[in-house]
Amino acid sequence: METRRFQSTADGLSVETWFDIVGQGKSALLLPALSSISSRAEMRALAHALADAYRCFVPDWPGFGLEGRRPAGLVLRPELLLGFLREFTAREAEAPMVVIAAGHGAAYVLTVAGEQPERFSHLILVAPTWRGPLPTAMGNHRRPLWGRIRKIVEAPVIGPALFRLNMSGPVIRKMMRAHVYADPSFVTPELMRAKTALTHRRDARFATAAFVTGGLDLVEDREPFLRLFDAPALPPTLALIGASTPRKSRADMDAVAALPQLHAQVIPGALAAHEEHPQAVADAVRRFTQSDGATLKQVFPKVAAGFGSKNLLDKGS
Repeated sequence: METRRFQSTADGLSVETWFDIVGQGKSALLLPALSSISSRAEMRALAHALADAYRCFVPDWPGFGLEGRRPAGLVLRPELLLGFLREFTAREAEAPMVVIAAGHGAAYVLTVAGEQPERFSHLILVAPTWRGPLPTAMGNHRRPLWGRIRKIVEAPVIGPALFRLNMSGPVIRKMMRAHVYADPSFVTPELMRAKTALTHRRDARFATAAFVTGGLDLVEDREPFLRLFDAPALPPTLALIGASTPRKSRADMDAVAALPQLHAQVIPGALAAHEEHPQAVADAVRRFTQSDGATLKQVFPKVAAGFGSKNLLDKGS
């Protein structure tokens, strides 16, 4: 594995991120989720599972990751992340590339692929989401309140104190066992140490505050998210949905899976199926990218009713 630095510019400021390169072959871009405990490390097992056939590029999003630093005065927002993705795909991975995007990466990848579809051969969206935790739990109508909460967490003195209180070890463990992973035993002491380290880095609260309050939501409602799949010449797209996904997120993912132009498969896991079950994701990626248009419907059959049924899960796992 090789690790490199990527330098981009936003608001006249230099933004530094890091990325790993794993394997040889066709270019594949692996984008981690956006969350308080997300980093490129969550994609490494998947990258190694694909390394015999793909040259995997695995970056951290700006402001995220263990080494990530937010330049003073830089506001994390969707336009900044979109700009980063446009730059990275133009300067690093060779086109046409396969993209495997987790969580919120879905909306960003769909937007960039809609602009330049020729740069992408296949899109694989793992647990595709578009809405941060507070808007998901409490509703979009309270977004002004979420913005005020974000400002409090970003404020000096009181912000770091609130962040430490809400990102304590017990809170992180409960969150991971409740909806991030399907199997509680996956949350080992080693994983806890790695995830807790992400919340202890300098300026970690800014990325968390932006994501949790919906400040990194590229769209604010389900319909605009679904319309991203209507872009002309969008590459073949597969949605992978964890069988243990929480109810509200699962409803959004099932709406995606029902789109006629999309392929979908249920796999084991929850919101971080790519991390908990990397081999299941890798197997789906290989089947999807190696199937031609005539056989895709046979490999990834649509189910008219009860998308998350046991029959489909048996076929997909």
